[in-house]
Amino acid sequence: MGAAGAVRGGSRVIWMMVVVGVLVVLGSLLAVAETSISRMSRIRAMALEEDGRRNASLLVEIEGDPPRFLNAIYLAVMLAQNGSAILVAIIADRLYGSLGITLLSAGFTLLYFVIVEAMSKTFGILHSDRAALALSPVVWFLGRALAWPTRLLIGLANILLPGKGLKQGPFVSEEEIRSMAEVGSEEGAIEKDEKEYIHAIFEFGDTVVREVMVPRPDMVSMDVDSPLDDALDVVIRHGYSRIPVYRGSADEILGVVYAKDVLRHLRNRRTDRSLADIARKPYFVPESKKVSDLLKEMQREKFHLAVVVDEYGSVVGLVTLEDLIEEIVGEIADEYDREEPNVEPAGDDRFRVNARLPVDELNDLLDVNLPNTEWDTVGGLMMGILGRLPAQGEEVEFENLRFKAERVQGRRIAKIVIERTNGDGAVEEAVERG
Repeated sequence: MGAAGAVRGGSRVIWMMVVVGVLVVLGSLLAVAETSISRMSRIRAMALEEDGRRNASLLVEIEGDPPRFLNAIYLAVMLAQNGSAILVAIIADRLYGSLGITLLSAGFTLLYFVIVEAMSKTFGILHSDRAALALSPVVWFLGRALAWPTRLLIGLANILLPGKGLKQGPFVSEEEIRSMAEVGSEEGAIEKDEKEYIHAIFEFGDTVVREVMVPRPDMVSMDVDSPLDDALDVVIRHGYSRIPVYRGSADEILGVVYAKDVLRHLRNRRTDRSLADIARKPYFVPESKKVSDLLKEMQREKFHLAVVVDEYGSVVGLVTLEDLIEEIVGEIADEYDREEPNVEPAGDDRFRVNARLPVDELNDLLDVNLPNTEWDTVGGLMMGILGRLPAQGEEVEFENLRFKAERVQGRRIAKIVIERTNGDGAVEEAVERG
């Protein structure tokens, strides 16, 4: 009996090893499927279908509802991974005892990571089209077979999670999309500009109006009692199609005058009209408003310019539809824009920047980590370091950088010269790279 029991026990161990091997292979295939399906798009799947590729029709169906199928893959991956880990622990216990469980489980975890996570997902990235087509029947079957379990588990998670949760489950994250954009750009699947647009769209959602507005000192505005001829002069001189008008001071914005209204009244020789007669209703927005929300509001309410106010109701700037779009596509220059470089070399490991340059752009340019939570611009950073408005020519050192207020206009800094104080000679290279 003892010998027979030993034989039966040995055969069970062998069968468990076989099952572990099958689960590892299954986990590898699922990892390849997850990566290749995540990198696939519906447009690409339809193109493969037009080329007559095998299983392309299933791939099109999968890409039509990716959450359903990806969530099924995630559940199957968890079952394969946990099932194989449990069996390895049982095998180790039978062969080597409690110490063997620890050692063999640790070794299996490392091996599983190398084979399933690293090798398989890398293969899925390198051969995404071929892998997605080959494994689409498996993915389609899992999406059908595990539809109810995944819905039930996601529903349970949303009940336990405060708030509304995600109805379809966390099948993709912002970081994953950003990573796919980087990989796609490196492999030539998407253009560099397209990659930048993807990153800009994510950053757009976190940007507030204060970061993109034209500050009050740079605003072009007029007294509401000015004649139409004066408004025409301002439009011609600055090239703006909308001019805010005030009474008394810029804190008392009464409306916005449109250049086309001025031209229409002048054409009809109605020069007796004042700006107060033709000014349109102004829109006021708080400086802390998300630019994504403001863009939707501009589309819905059909206005292109908003006056920005702080928490006390004081006017701090204005923002236009063009300012918002530029956050995604970059600067849009026209024939009236006087383009001055935000950054230019100044020689001797120094460079000159516009004081309105965002701090995060300076960080990217010089590969430094200057604080950008309290101050949005380099000028604001320098004033924050000093605790006051610097005199023209005044210098201050901070984080191995020397800041010199090269030009101060009124109550703000216009130009700043920056140089490294550690003499590593990297500034010119950074400016040329930027």
